[in-house]
Amino acid sequence: MKPFLLIAWCLAPIAFFACKEQKKVNPVQETVVQELYTCPMHPQIIKDKPGACPICGMDLVKKTAGSKKVTDLSLNDLLRPANQYVISSIPTVHIQSRNEPIEISTYGFVTYDTRQIGTVSTNVTGRIEKLYVKYRFQEVSKGQKIMDLYSPDLLTAQQNLLFLLKNDADNNIMITAAKQKLLLLGMSNQQLQQVINTGKPVFTVSIYSPYDGHIHESSAGDMEQLTQTGMKDVSLITEELPLKEGMYVNKGQNLFIIYNPSKAWAVLNIFSGQTNMVKVGDKVRISPETAPDKDFRAAINFIEPFYRNNSKTATARVYFDNPHMGIPIGSQVKAVIFAGARSAKWLPEEAVLSLGLDKVVFVKKDDAFVARKIEAGIVNNHLIQIVSGLSDDDEVAANAQYLVDSESFIKVKQ
Repeated sequence: MKPFLLIAWCLAPIAFFACKEQKKVNPVQETVVQELYTCPMHPQIIKDKPGACPICGMDLVKKTAGSKKVTDLSLNDLLRPANQYVISSIPTVHIQSRNEPIEISTYGFVTYDTRQIGTVSTNVTGRIEKLYVKYRFQEVSKGQKIMDLYSPDLLTAQQNLLFLLKNDADNNIMITAAKQKLLLLGMSNQQLQQVINTGKPVFTVSIYSPYDGHIHESSAGDMEQLTQTGMKDVSLITEELPLKEGMYVNKGQNLFIIYNPSKAWAVLNIFSGQTNMVKVGDKVRISPETAPDKDFRAAINFIEPFYRNNSKTATARVYFDNPHMGIPIGSQVKAVIFAGARSAKWLPEEAVLSLGLDKVVFVKKDDAFVARKIEAGIVNNHLIQIVSGLSDDDEVAANAQYLVDSESFIKVKQ
């Protein structure tokens, strides 16, 4: 037998067993692909079964298994500037058109309801004989005596009435006019009847509080400061009242101002970009800083049609009852305004990059992303409104921050 035939005959069994062993080592395996679900607006949410997004509540959609490999890249693509062309395979999102409930978070403070302010004044000129209120913010009740006032004019009017009763008792017209004059000068019906019964004039007339609330001194400067800031200067709070016993007051002079703390306003600051979304009647949830766990619901009652001094925010008023000084006047509050739902196109807030005055997104083009300038609207609940610059078919990088080159300025495509 020839030598090469002998070698082939010897190696044939070895090759046969090698092929058989190779087939045994590499059997055909079945590939099991797991289905995953994600949120179109929040791609970081990934679940193994259908459901709702825990952030925005949207239905989860099926996630494509695996990622497309970056292929067919030319040298020209790799050499493009990173501030206008970025090669990446990060997740993408599409804009979503839907009704989104608008919730505006804001801050403010509590101040007195100026509709409940009352003044205590005198109808005659005289001297303060006795003062029954001694300090600022002293609580008074309706009908409580505030001071006793001696007035020569009031004494003369009483003497005229007594003269008519004694010398011309049948002149009802003159007697009635004399009584009416005393009442207009500030004398009460009880004091008037006392003068008629005793036949002697009283030398002082009592002034009573017509309101419930806290005593404040009356002056134009204090009123102006309270209107602008909602509270007085702290240095003035501990000073004594300007009115003293023995001082003279003039006819028609405002002696005190009475504020009712059981009725209050929550004054909320609204930024200029949000003013067009807020209207009278919108519901509000208010959390006072003194009791964050005791928040309450109310509604916007009035929006001031101007900006206050040194402020770039609009002011909304919320009227509410504040019995027993539950919320101290001047305390800070946090509020959430429920401004209804708005139909618009939305993207996750992370998908939009702010360049100061401009806003850009990274739109996917083949295997890369291109920066594009857009016009954005309001930001609400981690979503941003897209006004123009994108279509429903555009794929946008879910997180624009990942594609920013910190050493170069982004050049956008108009």
